[in-house]
Amino acid sequence: MGLARKNTKSSRLLSDAGTGAARFVLCVRNRDYPASLELRKVYRALKDEQASRHRQLRVIDESGEDYLYPEEYFVPIKLPQAAEKAVLKAI
Repeated sequence: MGLARKNTKSSRLLSDAGTGAARFVLCVRNRDYPASLELRKVYRALKDEQASRHRQLRVIDESGEDYLYPEEYFVPIKLPQAAEKAVLKAI
């Protein structure tokens, strides 16, 4: 079952609440979204408590926009500081 994508052009901070740390996830599934999500790619996730209550995760995808995807498509990861800086610089 495909889930509708929502583009809200979020103005939320791109960090975990209170920590200032960026939040990253690894794509482990892309069924229904092969053009938008690449398997084994690191994506930046945005905090969205309402989406989380619906088992969705707001992610900046290949289009450069933030969309909601099923949270089971991703696993959270912690990057070493040097890798995090490199990823943030590339975005």
